[in-house]
Amino acid sequence: MVVDGIVAGLGCRKGTSADDLLSALDAACIEAKITRADVAALATGEIKRTEPGMIELAARLGLTLHIVGDQDLLAAEPRIRTISRLSLAHTQSSSLSEAAALATAGEMSEIIVPRIVSHGATCALAATGATT
Repeated sequence: MVVDGIVAGLGCRKGTSADDLLSALDAACIEAKITRADVAALATGEIKRTEPGMIELAARLGLTLHIVGDQDLLAAEPRIRTISRLSLAHTQSSSLSEAAALATAGEMSEIIVPRIVSHGATCALAATGATT
């Protein structure tokens, strides 16, 4: 499940549209001074597996949406930079978007853009150790 390169971890309120998720992704890319084309994959937690906006966004961008299990989210917890009470209440992770990005990018990955909130969506970017 480890993706080499930059992974965009995503979180959202239930029913968030693909356009609102894209807004969060674009904001994170601007912060990192990269383009969408630099993103190798999308990632989220099991709780968001069937979220229509996530599925639509992945299809629209032609990227794989990696679904990260709770154990892998928890394993990434020590490397998370943001603490969200809302995320903790729903996912047992301080930041679903950061944890999903880190877990998918691998054990040596680092957050390059901490969780950004936009229109009910969150996005964080993580990169493998080789690209940071």
